[in-house]
Amino acid sequence: MVYRPIRYEQMMKAAEGLDVRARRMFDGMAIYSGEKMFAYLVGEDIGLKLAPGDYENALEINGAEPLRANPEAEPMKEYVRMPKSVLDDYDGFCDWVNKSAAYANGQTVH
Repeated sequence: MVYRPIRYEQMMKAAEGLDVRARRMFDGMAIYSGEKMFAYLVGEDIGLKLAPGDYENALEINGAEPLRANPEAEPMKEYVRMPKSVLDDYDGFCDWVNKSAAYANGQTVH
């Protein structure tokens, strides 16, 4: 399974202003802030690495679930597959992306 280019474009637009780069990894695309991976794109999905409190909050959103790199894989620790409702809300998605990048780099966003 590979990532959808539209999801890559969406991710990179939401991460404008952050020091980001992308690298193919396994069946998808890993997104890094500096040297820290904070997002993973696979198929139609975007998964974000989240701090424990944000992780729990994200899982309460209808359609969110732990991210799996493929259907048979174990969930990726700390990563949430963001549901379509979040992906379709540009400002809300940008907030989640900023939280994710900050967490990966040992910072917090309120």
